[in-house]
Amino acid sequence: MQIGPIALENRLFVAPMAGVTDRPFRMLCRELGAGYAVSEMVTSRKELWNTLKTSRRANHEGEPGPIAVQIAGTDAAMMAEAAHYNIDRGAQIIDINMGCPAKKVCNKWAGSALMRDEPLALEIVQAVVDAAAPHGVPVTLKMRTGWSQDHRNAVKLARDFESAGVQMLTVHGRTREQGYKGEAEYDTIAAVKAAVRVPVVANGDVTTPQKARDVLALTGADAVMIGRAAQGRPWIFREIAHFLATGLELAPPLVAEVRRLMLDHLQAHYALYGEFSGVRTARKHIGWYVRSLPDGEAFRARMNTLDDCASQLRAVADFFDALAVHTDRMPSRSADAELPTDEEAAIAAG
Repeated sequence: MQIGPIALENRLFVAPMAGVTDRPFRMLCRELGAGYAVSEMVTSRKELWNTLKTSRRANHEGEPGPIAVQIAGTDAAMMAEAAHYNIDRGAQIIDINMGCPAKKVCNKWAGSALMRDEPLALEIVQAVVDAAAPHGVPVTLKMRTGWSQDHRNAVKLARDFESAGVQMLTVHGRTREQGYKGEAEYDTIAAVKAAVRVPVVANGDVTTPQKARDVLALTGADAVMIGRAAQGRPWIFREIAHFLATGLELAPPLVAEVRRLMLDHLQAHYALYGEFSGVRTARKHIGWYVRSLPDGEAFRARMNTLDDCASQLRAVADFFDALAVHTDRMPSRSADAELPTDEEAAIAAG
């Protein structure tokens, strides 16, 4: 499939997740079979662009293309300027955030809160499209089915956004009111797909290869986007790709391979964040990797007591060396396995 003039490797996408999909994580998911990855959202507030957090989010050194950057905000002119800012720093695709349900975002009327103000949402989209068009940069948008159960307006907005020039739409099958609770519904995504000509991406509760197949069939979507199910299990992309191509399940990765992947991921993570922040922000990733493993919870708790990178690396290596004595492969994830929560991420980050 394509986003405007840009051809993608496949139809398996990494969802933008604040505090998770930084450059090292995106590159790991791409290595393991994802065809496309969107950055953490970058604020449209210009006074924050020189902060360390934003500079890290706008860092794409060594990252394979296409470089897709998600921007968030509530002012059309500021969002247009944010598009320019990120294009100047290598963005090849600009994605507009109208899907984030987080209170700290929605309380400022950004993210999925914009779906409550359709004229403003459309004004923002038009401004960003107009800003990106002279550079040949396509604009995409991620949204939810609506604000609440009684306010599902994704189909109407999808038509409006397409008319304004958006070249791909991603729909999370929940309302803002739901957050990540309950089960995603796919009828609205199917209705959006039927209503527009641009590619539509289905997001929400895609946790296994079989679920990816079913969601693609139910919605008619052009691609699936995976978020929480990739946390601690980034090889889910190659598992899905193999299943969609052959109808057969791929064997879980070897413990030795995951050990290598983790250590490489941690080294790249430390290089981006430095010693102090790196060891602390890595805790959530380590916790997600080990949560379903024997003694994983005890090891996770121990991680929160280590405050230097060398100790953290050594502990992870030793944990997987010990695991390899008992089993050569990682366990499979069941369809009903509990996914990481935002609260867990906050706790793990310390």
